[in-house]
Amino acid sequence: MGLMGLAVAVAFTAACQQLAGPSVPPSGDARIQGPGIGEEIVITTTARLAGAVHSVRWRGQEFINSTDHGRQLQSASNFDAGIEPIRAETFNPTEAGSRRDNIGPTSTSRVLAFKTFGHGLESTTQMAFWLTPEQKSQGHPARNHTVLSEHRLTKRIEIGGPVAGAVAYDVTFHVPAGEGHRFGVFESLTGYMPPEFSQFWRFDAQAGRLMPLDDGPGEQRQPVVLATPDGHFAMGIWSPEPGASYGRFRFIRERVVKWNCVFRRGDKDHLLPGGDYSFRHFVLVGTVADVEAGLRQLSAGPTATR
Repeated sequence: MGLMGLAVAVAFTAACQQLAGPSVPPSGDARIQGPGIGEEIVITTTARLAGAVHSVRWRGQEFINSTDHGRQLQSASNFDAGIEPIRAETFNPTEAGSRRDNIGPTSTSRVLAFKTFGHGLESTTQMAFWLTPEQKSQGHPARNHTVLSEHRLTKRIEIGGPVAGAVAYDVTFHVPAGEGHRFGVFESLTGYMPPEFSQFWRFDAQAGRLMPLDDGPGEQRQPVVLATPDGHFAMGIWSPEPGASYGRFRFIRERVVKWNCVFRRGDKDHLLPGGDYSFRHFVLVGTVADVEAGLRQLSAGPTATR
């Protein structure tokens, strides 16, 4: 199903639920598994995180460092709110919840629709703002006036893609009209990983192989892979969408590392239109050699079209 079709299906489901009267909201708890390289990949989502991905496991290794409501495999966005340039996380709808949720058992975000199928799942979440109205980020006050945004995220995850060890991960950000933004930054997907994934790589498509990548922090244009030093476990991110940039970060004090895939939209002369902003990704799980081979295949051919 394409992303537009997915959004329509979720909207139709929500409308039917309203006509049918009150019902128990979906929890967001799920466990899916599907073909990996030599062993299945297992993905777990939780109600605690409003259906965001809490765990990715392969060959007994955990790939996600899920602690508070920010460190997951999840999506978020950030906007200028029409006041001044984007500053820190001051208008930052976040799938898994808010900073205030901390390590608690519940999320400020709300699951609106959720279902599993075969090796995958689909969901729609009303995203919480990362900051509550009275909080600050890097000294900058929140620009939102509520704890729950009107921004929604629809995602479709399916284990098993066009290459071995791939997880297809499609997201659509539903941005409300009338908020007065000129710029939006879509962190369409990010993965917070345990500190043992300490080796950073970038994939050079022309050379067809991985190259060492320094700590940055920040973004560059080549897909990123984070791996254990022995090469036995690695996770990579690749998107076929134009304009993708890929970040890597090492947080020594917090004992966590992170990759992300980011898209920027807007310009200073026009308001950013409300509506749907859709992005496709493939998350690759395996050894360093497995992930390198998968990235080589993805970048070489038209195997990842919608």
